[in-house]
Amino acid sequence: MQATQAPIEELNEQKRPPVEPETFDPVADKDYLTAMFKLNGSKQDNDYRGAIFYLNKAAVQGHDKAREELAVQLLFGDHIGRNITAAIEVFQDLSARKGYPRSQFYLGFVYASGLGAKSNQAKALTYFTFAALGGDSLAQMALGYRYWASINVVSSCEMALSHYKQVAQNVASKISTNSVGTVINRIRIYDEEEKVSSQSQAMLDDDLVQYYQLLADRGDVQAQYGLGLLHYQGARGLSIQYDKAFYYFSKAAESGNNYAMAYLGKLYLEGGDHVKQDNLTALKYFKLASEKGNPIGQAGMGMIYFYGSSVEKDFTKALKFFQLSADQGYVEGYFMLGIMHFYGYGVKKDFKSAVKYFNLAAQFGHVLGYYNLAQMHATGTGVLRSCPTATELYKNVAERGTLSHLFSEAYLAYKEADIDKSLIKYMLLSELGYEVAQSNVAYILDQFGSKLFDKTDSLKRALVNWNRAATQGYHVARLKLGDYYYYGKGTDIDYQQAASHYKYASEVSQNPQAMFNLAYMHENGLGLRKDVHLAKRFYDMAWETSVDAHVPVALALFKLSLMFYLDGIFAKYNFLTGLVKNPAIYIGSMWDIYLMSLLAGLISFMYVLRRRV
Repeated sequence: MQATQAPIEELNEQKRPPVEPETFDPVADKDYLTAMFKLNGSKQDNDYRGAIFYLNKAAVQGHDKAREELAVQLLFGDHIGRNITAAIEVFQDLSARKGYPRSQFYLGFVYASGLGAKSNQAKALTYFTFAALGGDSLAQMALGYRYWASINVVSSCEMALSHYKQVAQNVASKISTNSVGTVINRIRIYDEEEKVSSQSQAMLDDDLVQYYQLLADRGDVQAQYGLGLLHYQGARGLSIQYDKAFYYFSKAAESGNNYAMAYLGKLYLEGGDHVKQDNLTALKYFKLASEKGNPIGQAGMGMIYFYGSSVEKDFTKALKFFQLSADQGYVEGYFMLGIMHFYGYGVKKDFKSAVKYFNLAAQFGHVLGYYNLAQMHATGTGVLRSCPTATELYKNVAERGTLSHLFSEAYLAYKEADIDKSLIKYMLLSELGYEVAQSNVAYILDQFGSKLFDKTDSLKRALVNWNRAATQGYHVARLKLGDYYYYGKGTDIDYQQAASHYKYASEVSQNPQAMFNLAYMHENGLGLRKDVHLAKRFYDMAWETSVDAHVPVALALFKLSLMFYLDGIFAKYNFLTGLVKNPAIYIGSMWDIYLMSLLAGLISFMYVLRRRV
């Protein structure tokens, strides 16, 4: 489905410098391709040392693409010692001499983040712009996010939509209609370390994978199907390996697992290096699964009839199977019903129904569901045109691109205590607008700091990233912002700002800690009007919201009641107030000596009593 192109701001005054023509020595080019094959191979087959050897060999021969890739390795410290300064020099040379968009993007990143260079947002924006004009998808994402979140530029929904749309189109073009898209393991470090929630995306360690493989080899059908699915989707830290997925699905299907049969049908329908494309075999497996009521098999049968793969094209039968699949809540059933209603295949064209089914597909994470919704909101097809909605949907699609490896690598570096490598990779993802990466950058800088920045600078950068994550809806980040302004971390102490963030976290996300903090601030008049009754109200709200808050709230309420009682006594007997505030008037200048003597006498008296017992 095609959408009209969103308006794009003309950049007439920004002209690219002349660049040298691209010429590669055949031998150097062969070395470069060998290196990239080794770098991009599967986890088991990677030969990183060999890759660096061939990259160096090609770079020495003047191969600029090899030099660029080496610079990326130097920036992250991947498989080679980190040298950010050397990486920047290469990027600057390739940007000026060859106009490489990816080098321009990385220069934008280092100036935006202040890595190895003084932070300069104007230079960052310039390099991002030139890289985006050169078609670099990462630069387009960075610009899209900056215009969307108004970071050092005037907010422009249309500009953000334009940049995100270009990336989303590229992502969507690489996804087949019977695939939900790449699974990206976005693990939030704060949630994992603070045990906030169990994360279904947590990575599997090698021991656990080997255990599942042992079970699968012993004939455990669920283990066979599970491993097949993990390798098919590339989830939980495993790379996509269709050959292994095919192997395990075949084993599970032999034991009668109808889900494995359905996925075998998908593999045969798509074809590839792992298995020869075969519509008849795909139909066989889809039919076997469908007859057992499997929704994936039913959607597969729908695809067979929709495209006429080894059967006569029949939209009526396709509609029937998609409906059966959707009735069981299967995402591809929803998506294909949306397609059929949008184009009027086998049913009357109905944009409202298309929107409904695309929405249902998007709720289950279907990338093309998001993309088609974005197209409809961007063009006002079946719905009122909404630039903000379309932009957010395009952003969601763009973030489901090919950056899953960066999330995995950043998380693994963190688990291996290579904090700086993890931080740099998360910082890159943060600049692209990934909220989870922003919260991870903030958490790492907050908890560990970094050798790359001093403590004060680390806290300032943490504050920036908490703010960006909070703006994208992460409630813990909102609470952290309140803490930073309350304690003056990375900024001056500002109780009013702290209270405003706590209020937001309390009202929007019902955060018990924010409620407790607001109660304390009302109790002591910090940034808020001193009000014992409002303090008690917020303490009570925290009590009702979380069981974990019961003990601290009980202590706080006891203290509040005691102070309220004492205030009443002091108000009734004015001399007590004077006694507390200025005891010298009533007791004399030696009041402290008298008090110490009294306490010593009480201690002696207690000692005598204890001796008698």
